[in-house]
Amino acid sequence: MTTAHSEERAARALLTRVVEPGDETGGRWIRHFGAVTVSERLADTDRPLPGVTRARWDGLCNRAAHARTLDDLGTARALGIRLVCPGDSEWPAQLDDLGDTRPVALWVRGLPSLRMWALKSVALVGARACTEYGAHMAAALASGLTERGWVVISGGAYGVDGAAHRGALSADGATVAVLASGVDQAYPRGHTELISRIAGQGLVVSELAPGDHPTPSRFILRNRVIAALTRGTVVVEAAHRSGALATARSATRLGRMTMGVPGPATSALSAGVHQLLRGEAALVTDAAEIIELVGDIGELAPEHRGPVVPRDLLAPATARALAALPPAGTATTEDLARAAASTPDEVTGRLYELRSLGFVEREGGGWRLTGRGRGAGRVGVGEVAEVAEGEGE
Repeated sequence: MTTAHSEERAARALLTRVVEPGDETGGRWIRHFGAVTVSERLADTDRPLPGVTRARWDGLCNRAAHARTLDDLGTARALGIRLVCPGDSEWPAQLDDLGDTRPVALWVRGLPSLRMWALKSVALVGARACTEYGAHMAAALASGLTERGWVVISGGAYGVDGAAHRGALSADGATVAVLASGVDQAYPRGHTELISRIAGQGLVVSELAPGDHPTPSRFILRNRVIAALTRGTVVVEAAHRSGALATARSATRLGRMTMGVPGPATSALSAGVHQLLRGEAALVTDAAEIIELVGDIGELAPEHRGPVVPRDLLAPATARALAALPPAGTATTEDLARAAASTPDEVTGRLYELRSLGFVEREGGGWRLTGRGRGAGRVGVGEVAEVAEGEGE
């Protein structure tokens, strides 16, 4: 890692302590001056950057003065947390659609590649105080999506979020929790075990540095990241003033598919969904209908020319997971973990990377090779190289 690259990462780590998520002015500073220059200017209260009042500038400088960036990075290393910055191989390029409100950086906890998992992902969001129907639908949709090789992204909250994460986990599937707190801080506290399970089997992501706490505005602003990461957003249950509607509106603004699950006409918790369905949202009732709507959207990673033999460029751990699959039929994650001398959580992450590249697919409760996985097809250099490059980070 070059000195310049190290300075950039340190600057962005500091800025996650100073600049609030979604701060358009801060994003504009970074675009115009660069993260390193902005972090340096924050050490000088007498040289304010444009676009903020003197009181606001003093407050940002005070935050910067109390930030302990080396401690944050050390804590992250000790807890297995990594900082993913724009320009990194793991950075999901679709977040750049947020313009000056894109995250300064993301703190990521978990083994899989965030970029690879986000390529084929769907957001499932909804009411915290959901009904039994809402929890059932969220879990069923999440299970159905992951069984078809899709990644479920939600916010880790009570209600629909928690049901969606549990539905994905119960199907031995891939799920990502985007938090409004540091990734080492389970919030709500009642989801401590759930967040730990997600970190073990999937990914926990946040714009906020380790140890940071949630605020009401951070929950709302977190929703734009969920919307930007995914191919589309499904709202399961939501009242008229639900935060889940903010996620749906963000998805619409970003050109992503917006979907809603209908509920009883008499239910206040479905009123917000029904409002969406009268406007820009498409009605969905099962995973197959969701995939029909989002599956035709073009791949977010660019196509690259130059055919190669696919397996030669896979990262070693990913290649072992691919080699463990039988030439015909399906195998469970546990069987593949034994064959690859790995753990089920590690193998699950590799299988979803292979799914994004078209080597494997889910069938029922197991995994099987596609034509490409059996060596019949070819793949672009850049697609596989991303997996190999990410392995070394």
